[in-house]
Amino acid sequence: MKRHLAPVVVLGAVAAAFAAVPRVSRAALHAMETSFDRRMATLSSDIPFEILGYTRGVYLEGYGAVFTAEVNLSQSIDITPFQSTIPKEYIIKLHQRKTERVPVLKRSMEDAMLDMAASLDAVSSGEQIVLGVTLFYRKWEDTSGLPSQIVMQAERQKLLDVKLGHTGRSSLDSVIRVAEL
Repeated sequence: MKRHLAPVVVLGAVAAAFAAVPRVSRAALHAMETSFDRRMATLSSDIPFEILGYTRGVYLEGYGAVFTAEVNLSQSIDITPFQSTIPKEYIIKLHQRKTERVPVLKRSMEDAMLDMAASLDAVSSGEQIVLGVTLFYRKWEDTSGLPSQIVMQAERQKLLDVKLGHTGRSSLDSVIRVAEL
C-alpha cells in the first residue's frame, strides 16, 4: 500500500511547486516597466516629464497585471539657500504647464496599456491590466484642478481588440476605467 502512495505524494509535490510559480514571468513585467519609463522620459523634448524611481509591476493570479509609477509632469526649480522664494509668476506658469500635460500623460498611459495588453501574453484575456501613476508636486505648487493620482484599468481582451483594430480607438473611453484622485 505504501508503494502506491509514494507516486501520489510525488505528483502532489510537483503540482504544488508548479502552482507556486507565477504565470507571468518577472522578465515580462520588467520589459513593460522599462518600456513605460522610456515612454515617460521621451514624452517631451523641451521640458521633460520626470520618472521618480522606477515603474513597478506585479502579477496577481486571477486578477491581472498591475503597474505603478510616480511622475513629475514638469521639472521645476525649488527652494534652496540661493533661491529662498519662488516667484508667483513662475508658480502660475508651472501650474499652466502641468495642467496642459495631464491630457498628454493620460494619452500616453492609454498607449502603454494597449502595448502591455499586446505584450503580456501570459495574462489571460479576462484578467485586468492596471496602470496607476502618482503625480509629484512640491509643497509650494498650486495643485488646484490637478489630480494627485491617475489610475487606469481595463480587461486585457478589450484592450487587445482596440490594439488589433477590431474595435475603434474611439471606444477606449468605454474600455478603460479612469479614476483621477
